[in-house]
Amino acid sequence: MDALSAAKRIVVKIGSALLVDRDTGALRSGWLRAMAEDIAALKQRGADVVLVSSGSIALGRGVLGLPPTNLPLEQSQAAASVGQIRLARAYEEALAPHGLTTAQVLLTLEDTADRRRYLNARATFDTLLGFGAVPIVNENDTVATDEIRYGDNDRLAAQIAVTVGADALILLSDVDGLYTGNPNTDPAATRFDEVSEITPEIEAMAGDAGSGLSKGGMKTKLMAAKTATASGCAMAITHGFEDHPLKRLANGAPATWFKPQLDPHAARKRWIAAMKPQGVVEVDEGAAKALVSGKSLLPAGLRAVEGRFGRGEPVAIRVTDGRNLGQGLSRYTSDEARAIAGHRSAEIEDILGYPGRAVLIHRDDMAL
Repeated sequence: MDALSAAKRIVVKIGSALLVDRDTGALRSGWLRAMAEDIAALKQRGADVVLVSSGSIALGRGVLGLPPTNLPLEQSQAAASVGQIRLARAYEEALAPHGLTTAQVLLTLEDTADRRRYLNARATFDTLLGFGAVPIVNENDTVATDEIRYGDNDRLAAQIAVTVGADALILLSDVDGLYTGNPNTDPAATRFDEVSEITPEIEAMAGDAGSGLSKGGMKTKLMAAKTATASGCAMAITHGFEDHPLKRLANGAPATWFKPQLDPHAARKRWIAAMKPQGVVEVDEGAAKALVSGKSLLPAGLRAVEGRFGRGEPVAIRVTDGRNLGQGLSRYTSDEARAIAGHRSAEIEDILGYPGRAVLIHRDDMAL
């Protein structure tokens, strides 16, 4: 509860069963309007909000007259293609009365596993949130094959929380938390209010049960919790069927909170510091002082480039006097970095022939 009220950046995962009526296949419009009010309240207090929403296949299959379960891949992709338009429009219509702009972001596992795509996605999210928009994220079911799928939005939501550096991840579900057993079959099962560590014993308590419209069970939620908490993000599992689920959670509704292992900023720095650098960028003394004070590395401060590396790969940062400052993720390839070394950011397009990032290594992608 405190984690939600203090969070500056929040990711909320919304399952299909909350958005789409299981019997009719219709959108639960009243619930979505109430959800939009919760989101507007979070935005009003200054928080960034990212939604990871299921529902495109569930909405599309109703339009196409497809059965509710066991669709072959090509029919699922067709249903997603039809449903994505309706899902995006529904969020736009629900949030617009509150003066909020929506943005659709479709991702696959490849987009967050590949460093270059990961950096591009992170930059896009940062820009959208900077404009005050509410990104609506979903797995790109229209093109994803089994090899490049998350397969459930619980784990996708956790990866998005890592990507955007969220403080809190809220999984709105058809259960109100993690129990010692299946509460539907075990009357003695009790809910955990807080989990400090996900032990093998806790993992053994997770079942595979999910609703008819959703793919994620408790096991996928625990996998999401592992990812989120390791990156410094608190995570909650709470019941989402009733109106105003986020307001209810903030007011103490039943939930299981998973405690973060460390803060998001420190977790990201540790992740970057543990990477094996693929090259070296050498900077002048002025750039070194700027980096130590918390600035990003601009091309103007770059004096030399060693090795070969791709966009998004880790590089060591060295000062011209031989001191090692740390390392970071380059937003340019080694060839591009050599070409723009010592030049102002305004000159990048003339040198490379296309517009590029203003910085070589952003301060958020740097561990000194």
